[in-house]
Amino acid sequence: MRKLKNAELNRLDIDGYKRAEKNPVVIVLDNIRSLNNIGSIFRTADAFRVEAIYLCGITAQPPHRDIHKTALGATDSVNWKYFKTTEEAISELKTKNYVIIALEQAEGSVMLNKFYPDPNQSYVVILGNEVHGIEQKIVDISDHCVEIPQFGTKHSLNVTVSNGIILWDILLKLNVL
Repeated sequence: MRKLKNAELNRLDIDGYKRAEKNPVVIVLDNIRSLNNIGSIFRTADAFRVEAIYLCGITAQPPHRDIHKTALGATDSVNWKYFKTTEEAISELKTKNYVIIALEQAEGSVMLNKFYPDPNQSYVVILGNEVHGIEQKIVDISDHCVEIPQFGTKHSLNVTVSNGIILWDILLKLNVL
């Protein structure tokens, strides 16, 4: 086995990425406070070729040095838009018939391994604040509340880890990977 060189990975350039068909997912960041987390989410969004990231509330916007540090240029490839409130972002996406998923621990949540997306739908994945999670009023207007099963002593996963897990799972179930 030989490790591949970057030139052998056949990655798209920015223009190619912009023209490429996107996977039917929009990520909504509900008041994410860490710029490093925001950058990492951009980088993962690029890897999974999602449609866009919607930055809401206190979530910082590119360009920013600390976002760039972890995004490594993904803020140039991934489409993004800022909203003053998460409700505004969700409202826009609902008018476009997206199915809204709040990734949160809640009464009645569905474990991710038991959630099966419809391949004829487009999805929104809402990720919440690192301390407080997704605001209750946002959970209330979501179509689904999905939770990642956990078996250890901690009560949550880092938001960037959660982002990677749910994107991988949904896109795998939609047969786009």
